[in-house]
Amino acid sequence: MSRTSSVPPAFQSIKSLPPDFKVANNLNGGLSSKNGDVRLRSGDPVRSSSPANGALVVEVSKEVHNCASNMDVFDEDSPYSGQVRLLEEDRPSNGDEDSESVPLPLSSNSTSTRESRWCDTTPYASKKKVQCWLQLSNGNWELVKIIRSSGTESVVSLPDGKVLKVHDESLVSANPDILDGVDDLMQLSYLNEPSVLYNLQYRYNQNMIYTKAGPVLVAINPFKKVPLYGNDYIEAYKRKRIESPHVYAITDTAIREMIRDEVNQSIIISGESGAGKTETAKIAMQYLAALGGGSGIEYEILKTNPILEAFGNGKTLRNDNSSRFGKLIEIHFSETGKICGANIQTFLLEKSRVVQCNEGERSYHIFYQLCAGAPPSLREKLNLRSAEEYKYLRQSNCYSIVGVNDAEEFRIVVEALDVVHISKEDQESVFAMLAAVLWLGNVSFTVIDNENHVQAVEDEGLFSVAKLIGCDIEDLKFTLTTRKMKVGNDNIVQKLKLSQAIDARDALAKSIYSCLFDWIVEQINKSLAVGKRRTGRSISILDIYGFESFNRNSFEQFCINYANERLQQHFNRHLFKLEQEEYIQDGIDWAKVEFEDNQDCLNLFEKKPLGLLSLLDEESTFPNGTDLTFANKLKQHLNSNSCFKGERDKAFTVCHYAGEVIYDTTGFLEKNRDLLHLDSIQLLSSSTCHLPQKFATQMLTQTEKPAVGPLHKSGGADSQKLSVATKFKGQLFQLMQRLESTTPHFIRCIKPNNLQSPGLYEQGLVLQQLRCCGVLEVVRISRSGFPTRMSHQKFARRYGFLLLENVASQDPLSVSVAILHQFNILPEMYQVGYTKLFFRTGQVGVLEDTRNRTLHGILRVQSCFRGYQARLYRKNLWRSITTLQSFIRGEKSRKEYAASVHRHRAAVVIQKKTKTILARNRLKTTIDAAVVIQSFIRGWLVRRCSGDLSLLKSGGTKTNESDEVLVKSSFLAELQRRVLKAEAALREKEEENDILQQRLQQYDNRWSEYELKMKSMEEVWQKQMRSLQSSLSIAKKSLAMDDSERNSDASVNASDDRDYSWDMGGNHRRQESNGTRSMSAGLSVISRLAEEFEQRSQVFGDDAKFLVEVKSGQVEASLNPDKELRRLKQMFEAWKKDYGARLRETKVILNKLGSEDGSIEKAKKKWWGRRNSTRMN
Repeated sequence: MSRTSSVPPAFQSIKSLPPDFKVANNLNGGLSSKNGDVRLRSGDPVRSSSPANGALVVEVSKEVHNCASNMDVFDEDSPYSGQVRLLEEDRPSNGDEDSESVPLPLSSNSTSTRESRWCDTTPYASKKKVQCWLQLSNGNWELVKIIRSSGTESVVSLPDGKVLKVHDESLVSANPDILDGVDDLMQLSYLNEPSVLYNLQYRYNQNMIYTKAGPVLVAINPFKKVPLYGNDYIEAYKRKRIESPHVYAITDTAIREMIRDEVNQSIIISGESGAGKTETAKIAMQYLAALGGGSGIEYEILKTNPILEAFGNGKTLRNDNSSRFGKLIEIHFSETGKICGANIQTFLLEKSRVVQCNEGERSYHIFYQLCAGAPPSLREKLNLRSAEEYKYLRQSNCYSIVGVNDAEEFRIVVEALDVVHISKEDQESVFAMLAAVLWLGNVSFTVIDNENHVQAVEDEGLFSVAKLIGCDIEDLKFTLTTRKMKVGNDNIVQKLKLSQAIDARDALAKSIYSCLFDWIVEQINKSLAVGKRRTGRSISILDIYGFESFNRNSFEQFCINYANERLQQHFNRHLFKLEQEEYIQDGIDWAKVEFEDNQDCLNLFEKKPLGLLSLLDEESTFPNGTDLTFANKLKQHLNSNSCFKGERDKAFTVCHYAGEVIYDTTGFLEKNRDLLHLDSIQLLSSSTCHLPQKFATQMLTQTEKPAVGPLHKSGGADSQKLSVATKFKGQLFQLMQRLESTTPHFIRCIKPNNLQSPGLYEQGLVLQQLRCCGVLEVVRISRSGFPTRMSHQKFARRYGFLLLENVASQDPLSVSVAILHQFNILPEMYQVGYTKLFFRTGQVGVLEDTRNRTLHGILRVQSCFRGYQARLYRKNLWRSITTLQSFIRGEKSRKEYAASVHRHRAAVVIQKKTKTILARNRLKTTIDAAVVIQSFIRGWLVRRCSGDLSLLKSGGTKTNESDEVLVKSSFLAELQRRVLKAEAALREKEEENDILQQRLQQYDNRWSEYELKMKSMEEVWQKQMRSLQSSLSIAKKSLAMDDSERNSDASVNASDDRDYSWDMGGNHRRQESNGTRSMSAGLSVISRLAEEFEQRSQVFGDDAKFLVEVKSGQVEASLNPDKELRRLKQMFEAWKKDYGARLRETKVILNKLGSEDGSIEKAKKKWWGRRNSTRMN
């Protein structure tokens, strides 16, 4: 469809208008939007804002306003006409919890005006419009411009410049350009087929594939990837930052209504084959997994998609990934809104696709994936070949799909099987069954007699089937070529003809695959089982085959289209029948909307005893029934039905809601019977593999009603007790009952073209699907009706607290009316029924906004008060904790300090002992070294002196008297000089001794003062201190006396010996130096002891004085004086003991020094004695 006009370029790129778009008479006044101003700027393309706010921001230039004004848009037929200017509050809030309504400003007109408003096919020329729609001869609609009108005819100009003269009845109203691409069809001023087609095409060309049609979401398959999905979009729809139509929005609504109303929900996805139903279902499941995830089971649910698609989908002429079965996925939620499990129910798997495919189609994906992606070990074990070597797969001459890697898909399927907890052993069994089905197609037969009886050829196919199934090859040959029959009490073995053997082979292959598919679904359900966590809340997603109409339609299309008829009935019942019935029951005055009801077509299928299904089952029970007799019976009994039409030969036509479909009855009876002979079941039960045994057990243990007719006569198995049509009808009724107990949400998928080409939009195909879906009727009934409704009790309970007066004693109806009056809701915007209140679209949004604001204010006040209470409690708790911590930390610190003091004292004692030992060792080493040195020196001196004396004696007679006198005088002078020097040194030592005595006297005075201070503490202490003082004085005096004696002895020795002055002078000086050093060391030790005594006495005195003052009350302090005094006493005792020990050690050392000096003097005297005696001699 093309639409060209003098519309500025900016209009050609408008994507969508917000649902609450409002227009007044003056276009220059601007356009308002929910999230911001809407503007259009000439020449600039329209760009959607970021998904964060979902706002649409465009600019409107003056040129556009003038153009729109000249078109005279606002007339009596437009819902935007009149002087009503709707405010921002008229839109529904994002949090509208009790209704699903699309906001649309409606003027207050009478019922007759409302009826004329929706009359969309009235002559257009009389309305004096500029543009309109004209249907061309090829069926497409074009937007034409009216040049002039005269009477009942108008001259119009086509987009290509051609000018035509047409009748006014052929012209259809066109919407103003400003409504191009609205995201809800309810916003269109003129709701007609060309306007809807153009709006959908406009959005489709800009990759906006979703459009709202009242409560229904229309999704057009883009046949390409579009940037509308992912975690960012999921988060945006979750937080209501985007409100444009989307599968995410529908799913989010289902979740919120399930939690709010505690009612199960269902999402019904319908449409033709290739319209995108399977992908839409997967998108909905992704959103549910994202919002309800957390337990890990959502990942398993998503992983079921590749498994079910591989085993249940195949390529058809219309769809590369067509679902050849129906499925209902029921996802259960816990009380917290998290997914806790799921259950999958399947319907009518197309088993015939296993053994037969049309040209250009493919069988089920899993066969091709297995052949392409099986690892070498598995290929060898299963004896796999390429897909071209299997008869079942090569009959369609189609082995691949463009853009699909079967090997990679097989890897994904194996990974998904691991996720749903199917063991590796079971996976190998599954692949073995698939390979057995493929090899069954390669089993061939040879004719062995003139009656066309056959025998199975013992080739690779037969041996492979026997090996994979786990049965004996002879039993397999016997089962495929013979049939046991019971006649009376005898069992007869009948050989099969070629066609019968092929049918038996194909029936076995179909049964194995069907049972395998059911077993996989059963294993998936066990993995996703809810168990005890089930709460009753669930969301069901129905993905079922769409309406099908091919050149040749068989039994499968017959069942599929019957299911779609039933779903359309459910759709009509929910959106049309129940809607209108509820209005009538509640006494609401409104204009009834006509719609197409498919009840007659359903009666054609289901009526007993002359319905299609009843006649099919009846003919299937006759031994001689054929497809031709079945077709003739239908023509005989149903020709009078308006929905049925007999055709030539074996064909008949059914008028479905989506159009007429011609069915070929060839194979109807055989497929409906779906026979599997008892011999085949016994063959499976004798298998050594566990899966075929389970399949046989399942077939033999079904307990439906017994079969009659040829099923029993031919020895059919008990598993064939119900026909396929009857089973499918029962499953379909169960499905409908389940859907009736839920709140439905509808998604209508549209296929834009049959070529599966992106960007191609075929008007005729889309229009046919829109008619089949009833989209126009849905929009009309939604716009003209009251889509939002609530019971009086619920309305009063939800909004009653907003009233300014107390109405607790009034009935719900009075409260509801009072609420409506308080908020000035116009009478034409609602109606009061017998049990409910009915509102037009968007009216509850005002109340919901006020309710949300009020609740927010209440919660704000409560949060502030609770915050204040919490802070007060925290403050008191903090104080208590601080006090408790202070006590604990104090006690801990005191314990740590006591332990530290103990460790310090122990360390001091250890250090003292260590230092004493080290000092003693050093002193001993020094003394030993000094003694050795002295011994060597003295020996040398003795030897030298002895040598000098001998020389003097030998040379005394030879020298003269003058030389002797000279030597003696010089020697005497040297001795005198030394004596003077020794005397000076002695005087210096005496002065130092006096200074030491003065210091000692000062120390004695200080010691006496300290003893006076401590006298009050302990008398024993004073006595011991005096004893220490006296001992110290005696030591000092004895040291001084020893020193003076050494000095006097040195002087005498110097004057006695002048002959040996040179020899003995050095020795005397060394002895004098040693004595001086000993005296200095002793004085130094005594000085340190005295200094320590002074410091300690000062400290103990000050502490004792302070404690006395504290105890007497003169000084304030937070301590126990008695305890501290005892501690001070203990410290003094310890120090006193240590000090006495050190003083005694000092005295011992000094005594040793004195004894060493005495021994030296004795040695000197002895030596001088020997010397004098020698001299005398």
